[in-house]
Amino acid sequence: MSDLEQAVLAAADRLVDAFARHDRAAYFSAFSPNATFIFHTLDRPLKSRAEYEAEWALWEERDGFRVRACRSSERHVQAAGDVAVFTHRVNTELEFNGEPATADERETIVFQKTASGEWMAVHEHLSRHG
Repeated sequence: MSDLEQAVLAAADRLVDAFARHDRAAYFSAFSPNATFIFHTLDRPLKSRAEYEAEWALWEERDGFRVRACRSSERHVQAAGDVAVFTHRVNTELEFNGEPATADERETIVFQKTASGEWMAVHEHLSRHG
């Protein structure tokens, strides 16, 4: 495994781990402010991190949304210069208004290497698995 692949996987691990802990600050800090998001659960794309943060806050307030656990498998990194595409299968344990729920999804996260050498997420696309 190349150093680039290891660095991208480490960035993906930090993002997934923060999500799994429902650590909003750490999770959103993994995304560039101009990151975009496409989720099968929404009827529109989110065109910035701020839009996603507002949607997340709405889910918490309106739906009692909480992430309880998240597991990443079938991981793959495809590098293209200072951009890398990370794909994986993600199994998530959630809670909505106190009721447990699970999600089995495929996710693509596009990372870009910053001038400081850090890998930041610039796009996320989540789809149902199966």
